[in-house]
Amino acid sequence: MKAAQVQEKGGDFVIVDLEKPIPKEKEVLIKVEACGICHSDAFVKDGTFPGIEYPRVPGHEVVGIVEKVGEQVNMWKEGQRVGVGWHGGHCFECDPCRRGDFINCENAKVSGISYDGGYAEYMTAPQEAVAAVPKELSSEEAAPLLCAGITVFNALRNSGIKPGDLVAVQGIGGLGHLAVQYAVKMGMRTVAISHSDSKKRLAKELGAKHFINTANEDPAEALQKLGGARLILATAPVSEAITAVIGGLAIDGRVLMVAATGEPVQVSPMQLLMGRKGLSGWPSGTAKDSEDTLNFSALTGTVPMIEEYPLDKVNEAYAQMINNKARFRVVLKM
Repeated sequence: MKAAQVQEKGGDFVIVDLEKPIPKEKEVLIKVEACGICHSDAFVKDGTFPGIEYPRVPGHEVVGIVEKVGEQVNMWKEGQRVGVGWHGGHCFECDPCRRGDFINCENAKVSGISYDGGYAEYMTAPQEAVAAVPKELSSEEAAPLLCAGITVFNALRNSGIKPGDLVAVQGIGGLGHLAVQYAVKMGMRTVAISHSDSKKRLAKELGAKHFINTANEDPAEALQKLGGARLILATAPVSEAITAVIGGLAIDGRVLMVAATGEPVQVSPMQLLMGRKGLSGWPSGTAKDSEDTLNFSALTGTVPMIEEYPLDKVNEAYAQMINNKARFRVVLKM
């Protein structure tokens, strides 16, 4: 089979011929149809994920057809269309797993990092990492929903918001353009926050009720004029931009961060004490959460804006993503 492999830390993607994998007794063999390129794939290319081994085939936004199942796999059948996201398996034995908190498994695997992922014509995955894909979504549309989609959908639905609440989405990019759609379709009074008017028309088309350009006005003051945000979902990994919106929270409001940045966000205790405000983070979710995301997306017509590339153009596709030129998700089509 053909695969795009990172052979050493900092190396480019190299198209190689590999033996088609054979599923172990609790694994599924998937013939890949589409695989999204995510910013988190930089962990593989740059060698920044702890314990990563090379060579490695990245990819954790995978959609394809089950070709073969292991001897102990009963829930998946040959010919099913399935997906694999960031959460690539769990041990079932650690304390979080025993409590059913699989996303926080102490021995969790990550697709495309712990084992070879979807930048290939075939991949294997543990059966618990596999999600069913509804027929209403194309494979290319479904792929980014297995990371970008589940991250914002799962964060929103677990945040405690109620229909009619003022919900702001900071950053209208790969995560944010999906978050706006989900918030609108969950019944929220949705505010899109960006640093330029270039996203204003898109935000309105996606259903946002209000738009705030942070280059022209203070986002915290603008949110307070609207009554204060019950939730601010931070999707753009710019710490200064996240810091700037904290003052826009309503009483009992919360900034929920899904943007993966290593830079600190600045906040004083007084900003949080008065009004019982808070900051927290949210990871993606399990395969079942992926199914919920995909089914809600199919039900409401929520799809990502994508750019498609063939596997042999992987370096060009990755550059489009990492340089923030994609509008908004990049997908490799096998």
